[in-house]
Amino acid sequence: MPPSSSSAVVFLSLQLLGIVLLCSFLHGHAAAIRHHTFVVKEAAYTRLCSTKNIMTINGNFPGETLHVHRGDTLIVHVLNRSPHNITIHWHGVNQPRYPWADGPEYITQCPIQPGGKFSQKVIFTTEEGTLWWHAHSEWTRATVYGAIIVYPKKGHAYPFPKPHADLPIIFGEWWKQDIFELFDNFLQSGGDPLVSHAITINGQPGDRYNCSGQDMFKLSVDQGKTYLLRLINAAMQDILFFSIAGHQLTVVGTDGTYTKPFKSDYITISPGQTIDVLLRADHPIAASYYMAAKFYSSARAAVNLNTTTALLHYTTNNTTPTTAANFSAVSLPATADTNASVTFTARFRSLADKKHPVDVPQKADTNLYFTLSMNAAPCPAGATCAGPNGARLAASVNNVSLVLPTSMDVLRAYYRGIGGVYGDDFPSNPPVSFDFTNLTIPAAYRRPATGNQVRVLEYNASVELVFQGTNLLGGVDHPMHLHGTNFYVVGWGFGNFDRVNKTYNLVDPPFQNTIAVPRNGWVAIRFKATNPGVWFMHCHLERHASWGMGMTFIVKNGKGPNDKMLPPPSDMPPC
Repeated sequence: MPPSSSSAVVFLSLQLLGIVLLCSFLHGHAAAIRHHTFVVKEAAYTRLCSTKNIMTINGNFPGETLHVHRGDTLIVHVLNRSPHNITIHWHGVNQPRYPWADGPEYITQCPIQPGGKFSQKVIFTTEEGTLWWHAHSEWTRATVYGAIIVYPKKGHAYPFPKPHADLPIIFGEWWKQDIFELFDNFLQSGGDPLVSHAITINGQPGDRYNCSGQDMFKLSVDQGKTYLLRLINAAMQDILFFSIAGHQLTVVGTDGTYTKPFKSDYITISPGQTIDVLLRADHPIAASYYMAAKFYSSARAAVNLNTTTALLHYTTNNTTPTTAANFSAVSLPATADTNASVTFTARFRSLADKKHPVDVPQKADTNLYFTLSMNAAPCPAGATCAGPNGARLAASVNNVSLVLPTSMDVLRAYYRGIGGVYGDDFPSNPPVSFDFTNLTIPAAYRRPATGNQVRVLEYNASVELVFQGTNLLGGVDHPMHLHGTNFYVVGWGFGNFDRVNKTYNLVDPPFQNTIAVPRNGWVAIRFKATNPGVWFMHCHLERHASWGMGMTFIVKNGKGPNDKMLPPPSDMPPC
């Protein structure tokens, strides 16, 4: 999509899209190697009557959609023609034995510097459905992101009736300020970042914002047909509610896996998460309906309270709808409706049938208990900080606030046996135990340790990891994302995790790569450590990740030749 002014209207006809994508691409083929070129460059875009330069791929915002079949391999040639460092992450692609192209800055690679290039091999194996790609250095992913559609293999079908067409719906955020200035000011202040000026749907804010009456994404459908909407939350700071006025949606997948279908009037989607839904166009011809999204926030005082909109309209031979959309018909939960958020998320179940089996570890030999906390760190001498009581805001996992290296990435140091880059003693349990969700927690627990520690896992270990939210500084939801493997979400609840009285689903739990840990609650996941390499885990709220809510797993090599990490490519970006 080229740069556009506020008067531009994005219009996509799904009749044409269905012909292009589903008739030509879904005919199937053997596993293939496909090549793409990503030129990273700045481009001027106008939103909310304000123009600024943004980071883009090939000048497009949002970036292009990548189409593959299950089992394919992509070679993406990334050429950095921007004035800034960048890395690209393939969110939800497990990259078996090949962490070299995973993308997180200073974890698996040093950034691609201005004028540099890196050909990233993206290896698809069992993923099927909707994934996405995005920048993974500082806050460059604010505008550098796009969809990945993974179709079934040749001779295989969807586990639901074939839709007429499919389309990514990508949620994002827009700031009028330059994102690099925003990021620098955020770090220097020690407080919360500036709230975004708009939520976007496929790059457009919609007609509920000032000076944005024409900036709206529009979707044309035929009555009686079914469409597959591929929802992606690329927003930076908050979970979202989404709905389409007058329509129920049928959920059929999440994070590149299929789920048991269920109907819902609204969707809750975390940053980093993807959800596939079927839309049945069963309303009168020549009418329009609002699609709308708003932030969910259980605790944040400063949050964008606006609603972004797009239009769904029924047409015949592309005629203009005769019935205008009615915003009052939009039904979304309240901004702080925690029950609506967790009730939706709790409904996910894996298909767990013969064609889509599950392999849930029934017992764990490695048990981890990770607290997720907001913290307050001392303000540097002579500085003024905007955190609580003049401190700097921070975040931690097991009270360790991550400090990334700056001269060498963890993966290269691990592979070459270079010391001094990371430590290998990340705690398996909180260093201090207390009532984590108590409404009043002593201020002494607020200060975190800092460092870059990893947790080493034996190859083929059966891991149970319990995320425990804490009420330090009030607590908040944390959408946690694990690179390198999906995991089964086997349990969740509010309050402190009780290992004796827990209730787990070990039959058909959802298989995800991102899961929201509810405010002052817990989530239990299980996975097999069968992907050797270095894999990042972090909160997908960018302010939390920047404050230090992340850590790294190293999965050791196994004994067999196919159980070992592959060697690095020759063009790894220099440090």
